[in-house]
Amino acid sequence: MGKDLIYTEKYRPRFHFTARKNWLNDPNGCVLFAGEYHLFFQHNPHGNEWGNMTWGHATSPDLVHWHELPCAILPYGGGDIFSGSAVVDWNNTSGLGDGIGPPIVAMFTHARSPCEQALAYSIDKGRNWRVYNSGQYVVPNQGLDGYERDPKIFWHLNSRKWIMALWVKTNTVRFFTSDDLIHWSHASDFVGDGFWECPDLIELPVDGDVIDKRWVLNDANFNYWIGTFDGKTFQPESGPFQGDFGANFYAAQTWNSTENRVVQIAWMRGGEYPRMPFNQQMSFPCELSLRKTSDGVRLYRLPVPEIESLYKETTEFRDMLLDIGQDLDTGIIAGLLDIEIEVELSSGASFSVIVHGRSITCGSEQITCLGNTAPLALKDGVIHFRLLIDRTSIELFGNHGEVSMSSCFLPEREFASVQCRADNAPVYVKSLIVHRLCSAWE
Repeated sequence: MGKDLIYTEKYRPRFHFTARKNWLNDPNGCVLFAGEYHLFFQHNPHGNEWGNMTWGHATSPDLVHWHELPCAILPYGGGDIFSGSAVVDWNNTSGLGDGIGPPIVAMFTHARSPCEQALAYSIDKGRNWRVYNSGQYVVPNQGLDGYERDPKIFWHLNSRKWIMALWVKTNTVRFFTSDDLIHWSHASDFVGDGFWECPDLIELPVDGDVIDKRWVLNDANFNYWIGTFDGKTFQPESGPFQGDFGANFYAAQTWNSTENRVVQIAWMRGGEYPRMPFNQQMSFPCELSLRKTSDGVRLYRLPVPEIESLYKETTEFRDMLLDIGQDLDTGIIAGLLDIEIEVELSSGASFSVIVHGRSITCGSEQITCLGNTAPLALKDGVIHFRLLIDRTSIELFGNHGEVSMSSCFLPEREFASVQCRADNAPVYVKSLIVHRLCSAWE
């Protein structure tokens, strides 16, 4: 395929990250440094299917526009480079810096039998990478599962230690502490029913209160627990809860070094991209927050506001009453869209938005998108939801982030306009705002 056609292919996502070519899966090493968001990812540089696991690498100034760089960490010593994470070692605790600037240090699973955890580092802002100590492990296999994997590392301010969360077997995450990112001590284990690989542990304020904070621990399926963490032990207070109700959300990771906000990205596992030079895509980056609800404290997700840099045209509809079975044809051809909808629903009423021939339907207690259903209750008689629509995916955010659904699809009717319908009772549409997006690759 000619160079000028890359990123314009029929099924190429236009504002969700994809590798220029070949296979992609788990996000790895997410870290912000020197104004650049680094996104590493499981990547097969030699083919369109899983295999030859390497850390691919891309950077962005804004989480929207990405530039793919050469692969960062390549297989060695008879083992592939599985998932992991990265930090900026600001005080050079590792001693791996050059005395000019802090190194970026990545920890990854060296996938051989048995798996072990190893380090790589960069002293030139992430452009070139060296494996530490000829690639020898810094954390040996724990003897619990031959495929222990996916270390998530971060700096814990209160204990002034580096922390690692490592999946060591089904249901179990093992926590380690370190002063220098090289020598690690076992601190505790967390046992959570069903916990499966790719752990992430983050601290968030509740309703923005910097005094009232909780820790959130999640697995690859985005089941999450809310609790406390003292630098050694995670104590759950509630959970597990389902973090995403769509069909294609997996192995999410948050960026390190983003200061007062927590940003997450995931692999949208299992999407289809017929006859494309690439395979698989990432979710759109989202900010996470904790909020008090009638059911207790829960995690909320919303797209990062930087998506507004892609807005090129906005159309608004307000204060419309749709009778039973009445359609509203917006006249807007479905394409790259960010749609926000707020509707009033009576008991038993339902309302649908039709995009690319697919219906997104909400009622008084739930919402359905691409064959998956999530609980979504009325708030003072109103439901609010938002849709990010790309070439091969729809991401839905209900009631300002209370519910999220991330799913892939292939468009059935590519040139149909966006429509709305009152299904079985009159519906009052308070607002329907459609932002047309340009491609992030332009």
